[in-house]
Amino acid sequence: MYLGGQRYSRATEPSRTRQSRTRGILSLFLAVGIAGCANLMLTPSDRTIEGRGIATDGDSIRLDNLKIRLKGIDAPELEQTCQRGKQSYLCGEMARDALLSLILRNPIKCRSAGRDKYKRTLAKCSVGEVDIGAHMVASGWALSYGEYAWQESDARARRAGLWAGTFDAPREWRRRHPLGR
Repeated sequence: MYLGGQRYSRATEPSRTRQSRTRGILSLFLAVGIAGCANLMLTPSDRTIEGRGIATDGDSIRLDNLKIRLKGIDAPELEQTCQRGKQSYLCGEMARDALLSLILRNPIKCRSAGRDKYKRTLAKCSVGEVDIGAHMVASGWALSYGEYAWQESDARARRAGLWAGTFDAPREWRRRHPLGR
């Protein structure tokens, strides 16, 4: 075949076309593979996750093997103790049990808001129409990072949950007990 002053044999044309097509297909597979891996590693904001879960502590749940940290609240660590009168009690376990009683045997719906510094999915979750974070703060078993301030104020006034006695804020307790984390 003769094109613009250069000679090409018919044998080389299909070979080059085939190479280009093969490179294009390989590039496409590579791009799809990279995108798939990135999707597994990252939890995009506004992704909805649904299923049944278990409470791992007062502000975290495991939903279909995904660790989810409830956005906007901070509950006592499992090992944390609090005081009620002269009695010390495991308020971290009580907070976990309060969360567990809400979610046990109920479908949970979470809206992802990214990841926290421990690589857990950060999300607002609900059981039916009940915002789990708001419920935990209103029942006195978690503190608000600001979003649930009125629920915290109400729980404090009613002396609900943690507010029935004395306790260290979970953030302060973690600072003083770095090995307990």
